[in-house]
Amino acid sequence: MPELPEVETVVRTLNRLVVGKQIDDVRVLLNRIIQAPREPEQFSGALKGQTIHGIERRGKFIRFLLDDLVLVSHLRMEGRYGVYQEDEPLEKHTHVIFHFTDGTELRYRDVRQFGTMHIFAAGEEWSQPPLHKLGLEPLDESFTLKAFRERIAGRTTKIKPLLLNQEYVAGLGNIYVDEALFRSGIHPERTAESLTRKETERLHEAIVHTLREAVDAGGSSIKSYVNGQGEMGMFQQQLSAYGRKGIPCPQCGTLIEKTVLGGRGTHFCPRCQKPKRVRRRVPSGPPRTDL
Repeated sequence: MPELPEVETVVRTLNRLVVGKQIDDVRVLLNRIIQAPREPEQFSGALKGQTIHGIERRGKFIRFLLDDLVLVSHLRMEGRYGVYQEDEPLEKHTHVIFHFTDGTELRYRDVRQFGTMHIFAAGEEWSQPPLHKLGLEPLDESFTLKAFRERIAGRTTKIKPLLLNQEYVAGLGNIYVDEALFRSGIHPERTAESLTRKETERLHEAIVHTLREAVDAGGSSIKSYVNGQGEMGMFQQQLSAYGRKGIPCPQCGTLIEKTVLGGRGTHFCPRCQKPKRVRRRVPSGPPRTDL
């Protein structure tokens, strides 16, 4: 958390708030956030004088498009951006401050301190970590049913851990994988190779529709997520499976169950998402007897 819809919401908000602003200085209050260049002084020096021309998302990553640089930011579990006047009190857990020439500031707060920031020369970010191995972008036109089928075909991995792997589909996390699997009627422990063509089609459609609806709702405010203006997302009110252990399924009334799969809490309806039955082959004739 945050996942694709929450990051997309932050990106859209920041595009309204900081595009066109010029960076006057950068203060780094927690060195571990800065990954490239490793030295905070080099990080601040590279950004000084740069103007923000646009902000884009790739998977769960935020790309700040500057004059000739790209700042790649990952919020991890609880990272937040907020825009403030420079004389406003500094909140606890504020780790990076971008001072703009107009007297405003973009502040990055992170209670868990897991977020990261990398600077690259424009264009070089695609060939290096952390963006170089990201999989299909589920809200892009390139996320076709054909591309999705080819990406997961023949995989013996259980479908939920596979969808959480960012090298297959970028941006999906625990919340929206549970929701997409519920919508498509697929048990989270099914292997990717066991899915029929129809099931794969339903899953593809469920991923796209779930993410689009979540983006439209501003994401899900679970735990501490808010957007760049401190506003909560509202998609948590539409969740059918995630976080609903012991609550009746909205489709059949069976109580939602929770298990742990790949170290992640996993919610599903045992009736709507039944595991695929394995048919046993029955011998057609009498058993063979070797003399």
